[in-house]
Amino acid sequence: MVRLNEQQSKGVLYTTASFTLWGLFPLYWKLMEHISSGEILAHRIVWSFVFMCGILLYLKQVRPAMQTVKGLMIDGKALFSLLLSAILISVNWYVYIWAVNHDLMLEASLGYYINPLVSVLLGIIFLKERLNKMQTTAILIAAAGVIISTVQYGSFPVVAFVLAFSFGFYGLIKKRMSFTSAIGLTIETLLLAPAALVYLFFFLKEPVVTMNPSSFGSLGLLFFAGVFTAVPLLLFSEGTKRIPLYQVGILQYIAPTITLFLGLFVYHEHLSAAKIVTFLCIWVAILLFTTSQLRMKKTANSH
Repeated sequence: MVRLNEQQSKGVLYTTASFTLWGLFPLYWKLMEHISSGEILAHRIVWSFVFMCGILLYLKQVRPAMQTVKGLMIDGKALFSLLLSAILISVNWYVYIWAVNHDLMLEASLGYYINPLVSVLLGIIFLKERLNKMQTTAILIAAAGVIISTVQYGSFPVVAFVLAFSFGFYGLIKKRMSFTSAIGLTIETLLLAPAALVYLFFFLKEPVVTMNPSSFGSLGLLFFAGVFTAVPLLLFSEGTKRIPLYQVGILQYIAPTITLFLGLFVYHEHLSAAKIVTFLCIWVAILLFTTSQLRMKKTANSH
């Protein structure tokens, strides 16, 4: 039996905590069903930026962050990449909030089950990575599940694929960046904050949150949305530094599993036969893919 050292144990704990919080997010978004998804997103961006500025002060990373910003002003390509990553994560946030508050939690969980397989597919296309036979089979089974669902259910799982591909491309871009997650998220929200503020003050026709005392409760919920955005990301960053990627790959299924159970047993969303087939195909694909990762890790350790 493999015994984890202290750092690895902390890594598993931090990473598990981050995915658990992500999985429980729907409970929080449901508290704000009375607020439009656009208004929630705009506030989430603004308050995430405010909170991350505080985190940088606490971590004493303000100077490195300023140096990173100066470097981005010189390097147009890097700035464009970071802006693109910011847009992708904002799309991901919006669609997820919208899906949860429109009773599409099961489809949202499907998106995050598919996400690792999408990341592999993007690695093949853009990073010239190669798949072994088991991994190829996993991708084909997952694709078959989606096709069956589309034919039988009568509609393509758009929400699931937007979530999977937006986060997949976000990860692909972030893979090539060298700065920390704290600095990265701060700069991303800094880039998005002006558009969020313009939307809140000039384009939002009927804002729920105003300076009226009756809306202070909603404002508090929106402020803590920024906190809850940053905390799991920082836990994830600290956790992944301490454990190998294959362990991260196994733990990442905690989040969509929690979301799936919330959708089924707390909010009683309907699970059709077509969706059951799709989930079964995805789970088989995940099992094959994870088994392949573990075998590759075992082979690497034996040499």
